[in-house]
Amino acid sequence: MQAKPSGTAVNQKRSADIAVIIPHYNDRDRLHRCLTALVADPEIGKADIVVVDNNSDQDLTPLRELFPSVRFFIETLPGAAAARNRGVRETSAPMLFFTDADCVPQAGWVAAGRAALDTSDIVGGAVELFDETPPPRNGAQSFEAVFAFNQKYYVEKKGFSVSANLLTWRHVFQDVGDFRPGVSEDVDWCHRARKRKFYLIYDSSVLVTHPTRANMNELRKKWRRVVCESFELQAGLPFPRVRWAVRAGLVLASPMLDLRKLILSNRLRTPKERAAGIIALFYLRALRAGWMVRQVFGWPV
Repeated sequence: MQAKPSGTAVNQKRSADIAVIIPHYNDRDRLHRCLTALVADPEIGKADIVVVDNNSDQDLTPLRELFPSVRFFIETLPGAAAARNRGVRETSAPMLFFTDADCVPQAGWVAAGRAALDTSDIVGGAVELFDETPPPRNGAQSFEAVFAFNQKYYVEKKGFSVSANLLTWRHVFQDVGDFRPGVSEDVDWCHRARKRKFYLIYDSSVLVTHPTRANMNELRKKWRRVVCESFELQAGLPFPRVRWAVRAGLVLASPMLDLRKLILSNRLRTPKERAAGIIALFYLRALRAGWMVRQVFGWPV
């Protein structure tokens, strides 16, 4: 178990124009890749990089030694929302750049993000996918390649940005309030911000990459979490369980609408990848619909 960093000078708030906040939990190798990409950015000297570890079992001492300019903190309250909130509290920069430990910020991310925030209150940057294993893609990877992280659609049609590449101003964050644990915190936070008339834009030049889930077990884990967090967001709406039951039916029927998108996608290279993606599509949507029905009746998922 790691020792909690003491209040030494290295962990004092720094004077910077950008704070890059990265939650982490037991993903040291990907965090190493993320930090390597960040410190290679020529603009990063003007940023305060903060990693907030969610009480991992993994010792991050080697990374502290490799990246002495990065500040590390431990947040014992579980969840990425709590880690991001801690990162905000531990920094003072006027611009907040949120990304994840498994993301790889691309060259120019800092400069592009700064320029984008000059024209908006909140920015959702692009998230492109890559595989961590050699081809061909399996079903989980094929599904993700087509359907995961459609940031432009999320921002322009759904009114939110995923927190894997979410940028905002500190005064906006303070006005909107912290990320709420236990829900889809990026969806919830962005919707609260838009209700307060803050402006959200999509900018493709603000780019990070993210690995596809390597197998179906990882994908099931992701979607179970998303279903549980999304269900909590329904609590404040009229007739939440009725709404959720209707939505479960739509999820079950949705593969027929999305099948064409998968078949025609230029992100899949071979018929085998398309076939694996089709199987994953029908399986995951049926699984999600089943979980949602269980939630309607108050059963555990």
